[in-house]
Amino acid sequence: MARNNDTGIEYIWSDRKRVLGMPLTFTKYRLSDDRLFLERGLLNVKEEEVLLYRIRDIKLTMNLFQRMFGVGNICVLSSDQSAPHLDIVNVKDPRRIKELIHQSVEDAKEKRRVRPMEVMGGEDDFEDPHGDSEFTVDDGIDD
Repeated sequence: MARNNDTGIEYIWSDRKRVLGMPLTFTKYRLSDDRLFLERGLLNVKEEEVLLYRIRDIKLTMNLFQRMFGVGNICVLSSDQSAPHLDIVNVKDPRRIKELIHQSVEDAKEKRRVRPMEVMGGEDDFEDPHGDSEFTVDDGIDD
């Protein structure tokens, strides 16, 4: 794990967007135990983050040229309002990274006791004030 001296956050994984397999861009990706970060830019820096427990789906794509250079794209879909769709583009060893993100998401959901809910209709419908109607937090109290 690497630690960011500015924030004190320990990162499980970090990489840059690659061109022809080389990390020559100013787009950085980082994964901590509770968030996924995307940072773009040299002079004007824009940073986005997604809380891992909000991630709903992860998709991997690799075209022919990406496979030749050992890179791929990971698409992260979340219930986050500011970043519902986060693309991790041209990262090295994408299958391993996808699995690392998946395992980190599962760990974060377990840590926060978040479990998926299926909305079936009727009087037991769950209305989430934060807009995450697909998930609920288990408070440990049995009904």
